[in-house]
Amino acid sequence: MEALILFPAIDLKNGQCVRLEQGDMARATVFNLDPAAQAKSFAAQGFEYLHVVDLDGAFAGKPMNAQAVEAMLQEVALPLQLGGGIRDLATVDAWLAKGVARVIIGTAAVRDPELVKGAAKKHPGRVAVGLDARDGKVAVEGWAEMSQVTALEIAQRFEDAGVAAIIFTDISRDGLLKGLNLDATIALAERISIPVIASGGLASIEDVKALLAPRTKKLAGAIAGRALYDGRLNPAAALALIRSTRAAL
Repeated sequence: MEALILFPAIDLKNGQCVRLEQGDMARATVFNLDPAAQAKSFAAQGFEYLHVVDLDGAFAGKPMNAQAVEAMLQEVALPLQLGGGIRDLATVDAWLAKGVARVIIGTAAVRDPELVKGAAKKHPGRVAVGLDARDGKVAVEGWAEMSQVTALEIAQRFEDAGVAAIIFTDISRDGLLKGLNLDATIALAERISIPVIASGGLASIEDVKALLAPRTKKLAGAIAGRALYDGRLNPAAALALIRSTRAAL
């Protein structure tokens, strides 16, 4: 088992760091006016990898918070994975050239799977797929539209494409601190060979403990958002727990 990575989330809206509830742009809470300062704070807390989403970009279909992302890349040396509005190879190439460690393709993974395959072949290990599901079906366009395909059906398309990870989000839990949907996430991970990262609803140190249980051995990581911002999850305690488990492997 590889060591689990806990990714702190930075969601960008109008150049600010926000958290949404169930992906609803009208239910956004601003947590930091300066995303680069937030990234620096997460680095200081001991996190090893950042998860960043351009929310405006996800709706617009093109990057909309590039200035904020570039400021983060300048401010911290941590690897950063970025999603939101990445719908063509030119955008993939541009972000990776600017120093993003890996890009996350969501909507285009449903509508243009050849883009994912081409990008992953061109940039091995630097392309992830974001699958955001509600009642088992994948949502697209910043979660504004529902597709008729399941997360498993899409993930299986990329089994031999060289995709670095699948980021699986349960929209019904996202931003609501209800706990991760580990049953669905593990079920997906057990059906594919691509590493799976859990997202949506992580609320407490109990969720981190659950992520380290034997049944989650196929999960590569998890994303923490609101729980970090409102103090429900102590970063030092969470990272210490993961490190102690890593040491015991």
